[in-house]
Amino acid sequence: MSKAIAKTNAARLLDTLGIAYELHQADVDLDDLSATAMARKLGAPEEQVFKTLVARGDKSGVLMACIPAAAELNLKALAAASGNKHVEMVHLKEVQPLTGYIRGGCSPLAAKKAYPVFLDESAILQERIYVSAGQRGVQLLLAPDDLVSAAHAVYAAIARV
Repeated sequence: MSKAIAKTNAARLLDTLGIAYELHQADVDLDDLSATAMARKLGAPEEQVFKTLVARGDKSGVLMACIPAAAELNLKALAAASGNKHVEMVHLKEVQPLTGYIRGGCSPLAAKKAYPVFLDESAILQERIYVSAGQRGVQLLLAPDDLVSAAHAVYAAIARV
C-alpha cells in the first residue's frame, strides 16, 4: 500500500469547495520537469495532463494558462481570450514570488493571488484531467468543469499542438 500523499493548498481549496478529486504522486526528475515526463510517470495520455504556465498581459497583468502537456502556448490566442493586445511569458525567477509555486509545481489553484486562469478548450474532451497540486510530483485528477469552477477559469483555444 502506498503512503498517503500530503494535502496541498490546492487540494484543501477543493475540499472547501466540495469538489471531488484524486491526488496522485510520481517521482520527480529534476533534469526533466516537463509535463510530458509527468504524463509518462502517471501512465496517462499527454492530452489528459495539463501544465500551468504563468504569463503577463499588457492590460490584465499576470494570468495563468493551462494547456496539454505536449502543446505550446499560443500567446496571440491567450491575448485575445484575456482581452490583452499582447501577452508574454513571465520570467522563471518571477513565478515563485508571484504565485508561491516553483517550476514543475505550479497549480492554477490556491496561488498567492487569485489570477485569471485560462484552460485550453481541449480539456472539454477529457472526462478528467491532471493539473499540478502545487508541489513537484503531486497531481490533482479532476473533471475539467470542476477546475473551471474552482479556479474561476475560462475555456479558450490557447494551445498549439
